[in-house]
Amino acid sequence: MLPTAMISGSLCGYLFPQFTTYWASHLASLLIFAMLLVTYCKINITELRIKPVHIALLSIQVIGGLAVFGALYFWDPIIAEGTFICIFCPTATAAPVITGMLGGRISILVSYSLLSNMAVALLSPIIFSFMGVHADISFIDSFLTICSKVLPLLILPLGIALLLQQFLPRVYLTLRNKQSLSFYMWAVSLFLVVGKAVTFIIEQGREAIPLEIAISLLSLAVCVGQFYLGRKIGGRYGDKISGAQGLGQKNTVLAIWLALTYLSPITSIGPASYIIWQNSINSYQLYLKEKRTPGRK
Repeated sequence: MLPTAMISGSLCGYLFPQFTTYWASHLASLLIFAMLLVTYCKINITELRIKPVHIALLSIQVIGGLAVFGALYFWDPIIAEGTFICIFCPTATAAPVITGMLGGRISILVSYSLLSNMAVALLSPIIFSFMGVHADISFIDSFLTICSKVLPLLILPLGIALLLQQFLPRVYLTLRNKQSLSFYMWAVSLFLVVGKAVTFIIEQGREAIPLEIAISLLSLAVCVGQFYLGRKIGGRYGDKISGAQGLGQKNTVLAIWLALTYLSPITSIGPASYIIWQNSINSYQLYLKEKRTPGRK
């Protein structure tokens, strides 16, 4: 189902760009909201806390991103920026959903997703100014804009899940026992976001193709690297799946906005390509898990 969603989304983005962009803009956030609501019905609020694994992952996200930027800067500043944003970008709001599907600990991902996104909201105006890229936006405006894009999508579903548990327990238990709904909603959202990414890449024009290829290949390299490092770090703390998803799955919509706001517009090709890479990896992981599930062929 997931490769089909990605391939059909790519074709739709290529053949019907306006249709794809419209529905991706209007439906993607609603689907993520619904997915998180279903997923949050599985967690215990007392499990949400900052742990050593979160500090280790955040160090890779921030310090590792700056190190890669420094290493690539003397080759090409634009390539360095496009690769940096793929590492510095915070964890995807949908990461807890995929973690639940793969059998990881959702509470770890919810805690890290909040920490990761807040860190980016605080640090991005400072870091990008030191890079010498000055956007016409103040620190406060930048912080509030990022928070408004991220926090409602992370916190509101959690609040609703807690309210359902207290006041509508039957609805809460129904959602808790219907976790497979998240998978099908994710397939639809995957169709939309991949289609939007393809449309975005096509719109950049032919003259930028060599630079786009370089940025896309490096985004693939850092995507694989982050899933690998996250898995290794998570393994030290007893949860490889949560570590891999926390570091590897990125909030690419926010990353594209950051690139367009602070950096050269072409650097947004990095997170646009990352959409395809991270979802290909997650699709393959879900396929392997399905294969290993007892009673499945």
